Amino acid sequence: MRKLALLVPLVVLLAACGGSPSGKSGGGGIKVGLVTDINQLNDHGFNHLAYVGMLRAEKQLGVQGRVLESPSAADYVPNLSKLAREGYNLVVGVGFDQADAVDKVAVRFPKTHFAIIDVDQQSLADKPKNVLGLLFREQEAGYLVGYLAGYETKRLGGPQIVSTVGGEKQPPVDRYIAGFQAGAKAADPKVRTLNSYSQDWVDTAKCKELALNQIEAGSKVVFQVAGGCGLGALDAAKQKHVWGIGVDADQSFLGSQVLTSALKRVDSAVYQTIASVKRGTFEGGRNAVFGLDRNGVGVGTVSPRVPAAALTQLKAIEQKIKTNRIGTIPTVVR
Repeated sequence: MRKLALLVPLVVLLAACGGSPSGKSGGGGIKVGLVTDINQLNDHGFNHLAYVGMLRAEKQLGVQGRVLESPSAADYVPNLSKLAREGYNLVVGVGFDQADAVDKVAVRFPKTHFAIIDVDQQSLADKPKNVLGLLFREQEAGYLVGYLAGYETKRLGGPQIVSTVGGEKQPPVDRYIAGFQAGAKAADPKVRTLNSYSQDWVDTAKCKELALNQIEAGSKVVFQVAGGCGLGALDAAKQKHVWGIGVDADQSFLGSQVLTSALKRVDSAVYQTIASVKRGTFEGGRNAVFGLDRNGVGVGTVSPRVPAAALTQLKAIEQKIKTNRIGTIPTVVR
């Protein structure tokens, strides 16, 4: 299959709920802890990718890593606190929902480095100086997969409708959706966009129902931006023989209905953050932003049913985004 980005290999996930060591000691005594959100490690998305980044750091940098999984939101503060109390040099919180927990725990443990994925450090109530926000330009990946969705909808003829199923209305989710809608309209100015939020990250049935409703309304391409819940949207696309688009990780392995995936290279961001701790250059109190220019977002495997001309156009658009020739991509869903 053709790819515009390297497929992150699936890792056999052995860490049990409540946490387990995931690597060997070393790295000059550097210890890194990872706290998942409620989707936990085997989410085929960004919890898994964060873990992949930590595994790479264990192998290449010799650090010691540990994962604590969070079956519920009530586990965030205890898990983050446990790692800080046990002297971990860096504690990484995965996801927007951990914002308040990271803020609270970081204040209590000012000598511990914290990083939080998908959260603006300046948005934290106490703005702890030991916290680094890891942000992504999801709108860039959203624009690219949206362009492909618009291209396919126009090529297939008939009703020109594409849709998105978001988890919750959060900034990183809406950056994906706003970019997707703009990209779809760039490829097909006549395209109509539908959007729904499941208000859930786990229950696949909720996202499947929303996607089925969108498909019934004429959607030919459904982009899931809802974590584990969104896998239900991709299942709906498979059931109804329309295109689905994955999110965060390359989800092409889920079936031939997957047109492509919008990648968020959480693994790279986590690895780079761990490397900065080992080098002694970690700097909190700010954000690190990852876009196409830093290989922080991208496009996954594209279905072989897509014409080669579409890939050529997609690569040209990617270059325009990297060189600021595409204009401002929306980040807010209207």
